[in-house]
Amino acid sequence: MATVKVFDMSGSEVSSTELADSVFGIEPNVAVMHMAVVNYLANQRQGTQSTLTRTEVSGGGRKPWRQKGTGNARQGSIRAPQWRHGGVAIGPKPRSYRYSLNKKVRRLAMKSALSTKVQEGNLIVLDTLTMDEYKTKTIVAMLKALGVEKKALIVTADADAKVYKSASNISGVKTTHVGTLNVYDILNGGKFIVAKNAIAKIEEVYA
Repeated sequence: MATVKVFDMSGSEVSSTELADSVFGIEPNVAVMHMAVVNYLANQRQGTQSTLTRTEVSGGGRKPWRQKGTGNARQGSIRAPQWRHGGVAIGPKPRSYRYSLNKKVRRLAMKSALSTKVQEGNLIVLDTLTMDEYKTKTIVAMLKALGVEKKALIVTADADAKVYKSASNISGVKTTHVGTLNVYDILNGGKFIVAKNAIAKIEEVYA
């Protein structure tokens, strides 16, 4: 088992903890993580884009000229795709881009992402992550004490409105909890700051 340092919110080392190798110590599978990221981004798409076909654009109710004898190519409507202001032949229509990965692939991708953070030295474990009031300064001070200068993902065991709202207007910082944790946020989040009780919950779910 890998042993990592545990810090408090002031940045002081208070203890250490062991991480389960079955969750935080596997050989990362890059291909599976890529599949999980592509799946996540696809599922975020709204799929509301829509173009007008020749039956939906206005105008073009009659044949612009007779079929034969004018020397022009035959035309049935001035709203056919080749005409200016005509309809779109094969354009996008509202659709769902959602699809699902099987459970084993999702679990492997999650464990690979977590193991990647440990191997890169981007995992920071906090002894406790609690706040008495909504205060952005508290989160800013904590990040500075922990040496976090760029992006960070803060993970709590359960949804915590005070932590979420206090960090919501800090550029590059995102908060989540174990129940909504995903591979994309882990890999895109820079430093992975996680509460000790959240570590226990992650290991309970994925070990």
